[in-house]
Amino acid sequence: MTSDTIAAIATASGRGGIGVIRISGPLALGLVPHFFGTTPKGPSPDLTLTSHTMVHGYIFELKSNRVIDEVLLVAMKAPRSYTAEDVVEIQAHAGSLVMGTILNQVIAAGARIAEPGEFTKRAFLNGRIDLTQAEAVADIIDARTAGALKIAAAQGTGVLKDAIHASRQELIDLLALLEAAIDFPDELEELIPQELGLERVRLVKTACRRYIQTYEEAHFLRDGVKLAICGPPNVGKSSLMNRFLEKERSIVTEYPGTTRDLIEETLNINGITFLVADTAGMHQTDDLVEKIGIERAKKHIAGSDLVLFMKDATRRISESELKAILPRDKKIILVINKIDLVKGNEAAKGGKERDEEILPPTLAKLPQVRISALKNLGMDNLKKTIASLYMEDMGETSSVVPNLRHRKALERAMESLKTAEAGFLNLQDEETLAMDIRLAADSLGEITGDTAGIDILDTIFSKFCLGK
Repeated sequence: MTSDTIAAIATASGRGGIGVIRISGPLALGLVPHFFGTTPKGPSPDLTLTSHTMVHGYIFELKSNRVIDEVLLVAMKAPRSYTAEDVVEIQAHAGSLVMGTILNQVIAAGARIAEPGEFTKRAFLNGRIDLTQAEAVADIIDARTAGALKIAAAQGTGVLKDAIHASRQELIDLLALLEAAIDFPDELEELIPQELGLERVRLVKTACRRYIQTYEEAHFLRDGVKLAICGPPNVGKSSLMNRFLEKERSIVTEYPGTTRDLIEETLNINGITFLVADTAGMHQTDDLVEKIGIERAKKHIAGSDLVLFMKDATRRISESELKAILPRDKKIILVINKIDLVKGNEAAKGGKERDEEILPPTLAKLPQVRISALKNLGMDNLKKTIASLYMEDMGETSSVVPNLRHRKALERAMESLKTAEAGFLNLQDEETLAMDIRLAADSLGEITGDTAGIDILDTIFSKFCLGK
């Protein structure tokens, strides 16, 4: 445990009904009688606090014994607390002045201001949680969707920690056998048959591949889906953007090239966050500004997770235009707009016969949704189609690898395991095999914090808010 005592306001700034000040460290309980009393007459120097029991009382100014606020106070003695240290939490009336004044008394009594994330860092350093659970705290706070919250909550219970620990333990057990064979080559010559080494390496490699896949499939729950609206000029991209947002965000005119730069907004569909971008219309132009906008659009489309490729229901698009616009290796939904302009039998039949006539074969194979952004027709079906692509990928979110740091560590472990697998197949010496297995185990240990360096810890906890 650390030697100093820290304190911070643990609730968001601003006015509110209740605000919480958290104190943690060896002096946490001893500081309380200096500024807290159970009656408005003054502090209670002989106060005895029972762990996990709420006490009603008053906070006093140290110098004048003036009442600052009426509060509830709870002590949580180590190790049964958030940080596994002695912790005191004060529930006061929320407001920047009153909370700041109370915190000042705590600091004057002998605590210091906590650094960002220091409470959670202490919980990790004191062994109450691992690094994945610590990161889950920040993820719960930052969660923007129900799916992101579900992943973070599961991670906070240690589901990911247990899975990574199990894989890492397989490697540690194998490493112990290799090192025994190195130290006692004559006595333990047959200790590690090739089949045993390959079996364990492949088992962990398969697990790492599965973890990486969960990131690829579900990272959008945490980071949001990058959705690009693209197509030729004047097909209704900006109208669709405005319809999604239910406000006039993009300028809509009848002239080509109105949208010259990216316009991005956040959209929530069925609990999934989408980062929607209205891109410039793709076409040949001599206008320098339009050219820049089109190049930016192409780069953004290339980095998107999902593309809504829009076309006019009344016009055919050529194969050459298609090749210039349609991205490869992307999830694509064909959005056929302006169906309100399709008349007669074509409209009555849903436009399917006409679609077959005006769609190139490449487009005809894509998921299709017919809409009128102007008339608000088909929008519910479009949103349902968009969400369905990602609801299918969500699966069971309890064992999802949630962030890029984890994925990179898994990729490093995979590379070491591939080398180790080749080493077992080629009957390499135990020293070389042990090096590769150790590297893989250390990479997995970075995820849980078992082998994470101080630079990794500082980076992670510096992103936390004060009081957490």
